[in-house]
Amino acid sequence: MAIREIRTVPDPILKEVSQPVEKVDDDLRALMDDMLDTMYAADGIGLAAIQIGVPKRVIVMDLAKPDEEPAPKFFVNPVLSDPSDTLQPYEEGCLSVPTVFDEVERPDRIRVQSMDYDGNQVDEIAEGMYAVCIQHEMDHLEGVLFIDYLSRLKRNRAVQKVKKVEKAKDKDAA
Repeated sequence: MAIREIRTVPDPILKEVSQPVEKVDDDLRALMDDMLDTMYAADGIGLAAIQIGVPKRVIVMDLAKPDEEPAPKFFVNPVLSDPSDTLQPYEEGCLSVPTVFDEVERPDRIRVQSMDYDGNQVDEIAEGMYAVCIQHEMDHLEGVLFIDYLSRLKRNRAVQKVKKVEKAKDKDAA
């Protein structure tokens, strides 16, 4: 298991549409393990494979609070359907858009169908924060970032802020 580099805006790979996975095998499980380690190391709650430069339809999440046992979830080839008509605003952030947070409205309930870590089919209803997080991560698989829901001005400011933060990190590392 390894911690991988998380790609940040404006990296063009983040705008790519991820490709379906043919089967869950040891190589894919190794990728999911790396994704989970990477997400935990970055204090995130969700990560899509594209965020580490792998354009596959794979998501990992863990919504457990810091004082709770980890509860990782794995989604291979996820499909979302049956969104509720009720939209809920949540302040979102993203590991690929570090230090930027803004409010996005999303359905507060959605159906999720996918394969899990072992390749088993899963069909469940996600609500609240779980619904928001899976929709946020699913957007990554379609080449969409949460800042794409913001006004052009806010989106441009977010990208500039990330560039500035990344430049400062590079300067500190040198």
